[in-house]
Amino acid sequence: MIRVAAAGDLHVGADMAGVYRGRLGQLARQADVFLVAGDLTRHGTVEEGRVAAGELRDLGVPVIAVLGNHDYHSDSEEEIADVLREAGVTVLEGDGTVVDCDGSRLGVAGGKGFGGGFEGKCASDFGEPEMKAFIRHTKSFADRLGTALLELDADVRVSLTHYSPAEDTLEGEPPEIYPFLGSYLMGEAIDAAAPALAIHGHAHKGTEKGMTQGGVRVRNVALPVIQHAYALYCLDLPSAADTASPDRTEERVSAW
Repeated sequence: MIRVAAAGDLHVGADMAGVYRGRLGQLARQADVFLVAGDLTRHGTVEEGRVAAGELRDLGVPVIAVLGNHDYHSDSEEEIADVLREAGVTVLEGDGTVVDCDGSRLGVAGGKGFGGGFEGKCASDFGEPEMKAFIRHTKSFADRLGTALLELDADVRVSLTHYSPAEDTLEGEPPEIYPFLGSYLMGEAIDAAAPALAIHGHAHKGTEKGMTQGGVRVRNVALPVIQHAYALYCLDLPSAADTASPDRTEERVSAW
């Protein structure tokens, strides 16, 4: 199996250097890879990006991250991504990467994602240019996510986004803000590629476990939801099971 540790919504500030990193002491013993589902910073400043990079540097396992809406707030998302990459973090935005996990290949594709809502309660690219731009941004990302997932040459594939691809993991949030927390378009792209797992953050009052319309397991790993430094999902290799099953072996690790 491949052991995937995941967390999102770290929201580090300039006053938090070393705080989150102090909770990751067992990470390299418990996981093969660490996935970070966006909102690494509070306000998207480069200074905060440097703090986040310090928390994720040299953890003993590959670290793969996407940015979140907070990381875009100060219009410094490119600089933050560069700082993270300089620290050895792989940052995805509509693309994918493959890492070796003790001889097995884990493919991860992802990016920030965007909103729009879910079937029956969603916006459409009709009317004002601003509304069209809103939905076309999500459509464009979903297309890139789906293509990146399908192109991964890996034994096990995982989707990593900040916004949610499914309604289930938003339960607990006010329904009125669902369109700003995710989109079914990402769920459709994920279903077409059928990865083992879809990981996201963003919904602080949401629910950890859910599923896309097509049956792909979805996990909301925002820190306020999982209430641990990270969650650990153990994914079966194809030779060990017909499909990867994160529910077969799944546990919480590393208390706050």
